[in-house]
Amino acid sequence: MKEENAYKYMEDYLKDCSLRKRLSQKTIRAYKIDLRQYFEFVGEKKDDLKIINDYIHFLNKKYSKYKTVKRKIASIKAFYSYLEYEEIITFSPFNKIRTKIKEPKMLPKIIQKEDLNRIFTLLFNNLSNANTEYKKKLALRNITIIELLFSTGIRISELCNIHTNDISFKDRSLKIFGKGSKERILYLGSDQVIDFLKKYIDSNAVTAPENNYIFLNKFNTQLSEQTVRILLKNIENELKLSVHITPHMFRHTFATTLLEKEVDIRYIQNILGHSSISTTQIYTHVTYLKQKQIMIEKNPMNDYKSI
Repeated sequence: MKEENAYKYMEDYLKDCSLRKRLSQKTIRAYKIDLRQYFEFVGEKKDDLKIINDYIHFLNKKYSKYKTVKRKIASIKAFYSYLEYEEIITFSPFNKIRTKIKEPKMLPKIIQKEDLNRIFTLLFNNLSNANTEYKKKLALRNITIIELLFSTGIRISELCNIHTNDISFKDRSLKIFGKGSKERILYLGSDQVIDFLKKYIDSNAVTAPENNYIFLNKFNTQLSEQTVRILLKNIENELKLSVHITPHMFRHTFATTLLEKEVDIRYIQNILGHSSISTTQIYTHVTYLKQKQIMIEKNPMNDYKSI
């Protein structure tokens, strides 16, 4: 298959991913980057087993993160599976490629209670000290963002895409569309979160009545993920925190806290929207480390000397 034809089929494939598989635009952009990179590497050469193996070696040298290499290979394999299914090619060369990339087990990073207390104290002080309506609305939005991330464990992408009709205050429910537009319903168990959500939504109804997104930027349009990251970076700098705070750390902290409170892991899996229990089980390693610390530092035998 020539490069020019490959580009044509690539666009068809990406349309299929968007319309039939309903993948997000962010995922489709990543696929497009991965496929273009592969075609640039192959050039006019025949994409046989040798060139594919050469490309895999190239990826391993270029990228230090295992997940990046794994994703890029998966993107191309999926594209060729599509070509084979559509009978554009008779056989995918990737069918003979067996790649097993062993990822190092990275434990999720959580936010310590002391840092969480400092973050919430700063946010509430900002609200108390707001001397204009704009500053008050901004402070209210920021508190609501952090509280919702921490109290539900939702992803930042899910937070930025919440619409006003996704919330039912009567049922205290929040409809979330996760990866692959997979829907799940969360119960809002915190009265404080409910209260701040109502106040913030009411403030939007005055300044941006026609916008259906809950979280808005200063232009009263949909809040971006980058804006949330900048918010956390500013908090981190202002408090001079020793750790870098990311939106996903609130999700990790939420899940780890539930496990420490002895919530069944299957419930946590459903709340987080994990398709596989193995993804959720990484949090058990974190609680095991906490258990280890307790058993060493708080062990009752430490109070007794050997005779």
